[in-house]
Amino acid sequence: MSSMYHRLRHRPVVAVAAAAGIVLAAAACSSNSSASNNAASGSGGKVTISINCAPTQAQDPVQHKEWVEDIAIFEKANPNITVNSIYNYPCEATTTFTAMLRAGNEPDIYYSYFTDLPQILQAGQAANISKYVNSTTVPNLNDIAAGAMKAVTTGGNTIYGLPTSNYTQGLVYNRALFTQAGLNPNDPPTTWAQVETDAKAISKLGNGIEGWGDYSASGNGGWHFASYMDALGGTTVNNSGASPTADFNNADGTAILEALHTLRFTDDAMSPTQGLAWGALQAQFGAGKLGMYIAAPDDVYNQIIPQYKGNINDIGMGPLPSLTGTPAGSLSGGNDYIFAPHDTPAQIEAGIKFIDFEDLTPGTGQFNFARQKADGFTVGFPEPLLFTGATETSINQMRVKYATIPISYYAPYVNANEASDGEPFDAQAVYKTLDPTMLAVLTEANANIPALLAKASSNVNTILSNAGA
Repeated sequence: MSSMYHRLRHRPVVAVAAAAGIVLAAAACSSNSSASNNAASGSGGKVTISINCAPTQAQDPVQHKEWVEDIAIFEKANPNITVNSIYNYPCEATTTFTAMLRAGNEPDIYYSYFTDLPQILQAGQAANISKYVNSTTVPNLNDIAAGAMKAVTTGGNTIYGLPTSNYTQGLVYNRALFTQAGLNPNDPPTTWAQVETDAKAISKLGNGIEGWGDYSASGNGGWHFASYMDALGGTTVNNSGASPTADFNNADGTAILEALHTLRFTDDAMSPTQGLAWGALQAQFGAGKLGMYIAAPDDVYNQIIPQYKGNINDIGMGPLPSLTGTPAGSLSGGNDYIFAPHDTPAQIEAGIKFIDFEDLTPGTGQFNFARQKADGFTVGFPEPLLFTGATETSINQMRVKYATIPISYYAPYVNANEASDGEPFDAQAVYKTLDPTMLAVLTEANANIPALLAKASSNVNTILSNAGA
C-alpha cells in the first residue's frame, strides 16, 4: 500500500536533520519571488496566491494527481482565485529555508515546521492574519487542537498562519510478539510497571528479541525523554517564569530514568547495543525483533511497513506509558502554512480559504479518505491529530468507513486522547543536550541518576540563557 499523505507529516527532530543536507531546486526558490510579485492584489476582483509544498510528480505521483485535482475543484468553486503551486521536495530544507527568510522571497503562503515560528518572526517574514481568522473563514477553528494553534500564535492571540498537521506519540507494539509471550495483544501496557512486566516476558522469547527499545543519539534520546515527561504531567522546559528554565531534575525525571535503567540492566529487556538514532528501532521492529517503543503513527506507515517490511497485521498502538496509566499529555509537533508579510488582504483571505478547503475540512483535501482509498493509499492511521471535539469525531468516522488497515489495533491510542503539549523552547538544542543522559542510563550499570539529571539541567539552562530566552 502507498503511505498516507506524508507530504503533510514531518517529524520535527528527524525531518529537519535529514533535510539539512538537501537543498531545494533553485527554480523553486527563484519562483517564489516572481509568484508573489505577479500576484499583487489582483485586478477586477481577481487574486493570485502562490503556495509551496505542492507534491511533485516525480516524488509523489498519486499525491501530485490529487493536489492538481484539488486545485481544479477549488478554483472552479472560487473563479476569482488562482493558485500558483510551487512543487518542491522536501517541503523544507534547513539551509534553504533560512536563506529564503533572509532574502524575503518566500511565496505568499509557505510551509514550515511548528518549531520554526521564532526564526520566522526574528526575520520579520510573517503577516499578522489574526483579523482574518475566525469561525466564519475557518468553520472548524474552535476544534483545532490547542497545541497546533499555539504553534502559529504568539502573545495568546496574534496569528501568523494555520496548522495543517499535528502528531502526538504513543506506544507502538508488536501484537504477534505479545501473543507469543502469552500477553493480551488487545491490552497494551499503560504504566511503566506494566511496561516492565511485558518487556521482560517478550525478551524471554530469545532469538535476539528485545522487549523495549529507545534512542540516545542525534537528539532523538532527548526527544523521547521530553515526551515521557509530558506523559507524567511534567515538562522539560518551564516557560511560566520570566525566562524558560530546565524543569526535569525532579521526581518525574528520576522516575523515567530509573524505569529505563531497570529495563536495561535489571530486567535485561533492552538491547546491549545502545547509542541508537533514528531508523534503528523501526528496522528492529520491522524485523520482528522488538516488542515496544514510543513513536507517532507515521513511524508505522512511513517507515516500518514500506521501508522495513513490517507486517501491518502485527502492529498496534497504545498510549504513552505513565505512572498512573493515564498520560497527562504528549510532546507534539507538526506543520503549518505561514503567510508572508508582502501578502495583500485579498491574498490573505484567498489563502485562508484554500487552506481551509485543503487541510481543515472533513471530507475534502487531505481528509478526502474516499479518494485516498480509491487511489491506493493506506487509510485508517490516526493522523493527523489536528482536531478535537465534533470535527475529530467526524474525521474518525470517515477514517473507519474507508479504512484499509485493522483500525481497532490503534483504538487504545486513539481513546487515550492525549493532549498536545508542543515542544520545549529551543527544542533541538535541548534534545541533543539530553542525549548523553539517556546514553549513560542505558550503558552504565552504576549510572548516578541524580548526578546525571543535575548536570543535564545545568547544561540546558546554559543553552536557554545563550539562546536569549
